[in-house]
Amino acid sequence: MIKFENVTKKYADGFVALKNINLEINKGELVTLIGPSGCGKTTTMRMINRLNEPSSGKIFIDGQDISTIDPVELRRNIGYVIQQIGLFPHMTIEQNIALVPRLKKWDPTQYSKRVDDLLDLVGLDPSTFKHRFPSELSGGQQQRIGVIRALAAEPDIILMDEPFSALDPISREQLQDDIVSLQEEIQKTIVFVTHDMDEAIKIANRIAIMKDGEIVQLDTPDKILRRPANEFVKGFIGEERLNQGATELPSVTDLMHTNVVTSSPKRGLAEAFRLMKEKKVDSLFITDKSKSFLGTVSLKTLDENYKNENLTLADIMKSTIKTLEAHAVVTDVAEIFHESDVGAIPVLDGNKLIGVVTRASMMRGLADWKHIRGGNE
Repeated sequence: MIKFENVTKKYADGFVALKNINLEINKGELVTLIGPSGCGKTTTMRMINRLNEPSSGKIFIDGQDISTIDPVELRRNIGYVIQQIGLFPHMTIEQNIALVPRLKKWDPTQYSKRVDDLLDLVGLDPSTFKHRFPSELSGGQQQRIGVIRALAAEPDIILMDEPFSALDPISREQLQDDIVSLQEEIQKTIVFVTHDMDEAIKIANRIAIMKDGEIVQLDTPDKILRRPANEFVKGFIGEERLNQGATELPSVTDLMHTNVVTSSPKRGLAEAFRLMKEKKVDSLFITDKSKSFLGTVSLKTLDENYKNENLTLADIMKSTIKTLEAHAVVTDVAEIFHESDVGAIPVLDGNKLIGVVTRASMMRGLADWKHIRGGNE
């Protein structure tokens, strides 16, 4: 949906705000940009609607270079929510929300209905609120209007620049809940700048952590909590959050079995068939002399190629398969089984094969792990 290619921003005084940023944001995804002051998060976001222009590099929306799009037209098709809200005080709530649809020359009956629908969406009764002025609303209510105004013209992309940071903690938490439930319903592509790690963890599909104009880690909240990329990320997240995120889960070594039937890539197919029959298995895991993992051969593949006497296992093995590192946890295992039609997942320590997780061994390992901990997990 949104793609940054080698984007750099350098100012006339020589300050480099962004350094060769490469970033892809998927359609319907909420990505938060976070980092210390001056890290480049707001600059990055404001490039999407051309409020900032890159010194070099390209930005694409749906494959189109945005430098070829008229900035005014671009901005009318991108929702924008800021900390200061920016409601026009002399306009009613209805007029504020309908501003962009009016500029885009929607039919009045169409945008009037849109205003009512959006107010309902955030729990504000249209008959009560749409004829009021911004000064007659609380800060939290005004910010809700700011959010739905950005949705009014049905943009595919919404930019949100620290929209809740000026609110009291209770209003802020309520609006965070609102944005999570709202996103489940509307599935827009949202880029959300924040300086609050708790907020990012709560609302984001993925978090981009920035430092000195660079993205130092881009991943899901769960994976960032489990595997911070470096000491800066650890320090930025904070020990308390890391300890909360490090929920004790069984590792892959608790779930795998180590009695794996392996074979040399040089073995002929008849030899391999005999080994599989003897060991009563339907897959062979191919390793070299140092036990480095090379691939797998299924009984089905072996049977399909059996008549060719010139082939070895190296010729028919499948090498592009999902593997797990020894430090992986049960959620990583479950994700592979959910996304791939595989019967067994090799577990590697570096390149060396140390075990295999099957669906059966995973369930057995979970049962044993819960039993050891008294069944309290």
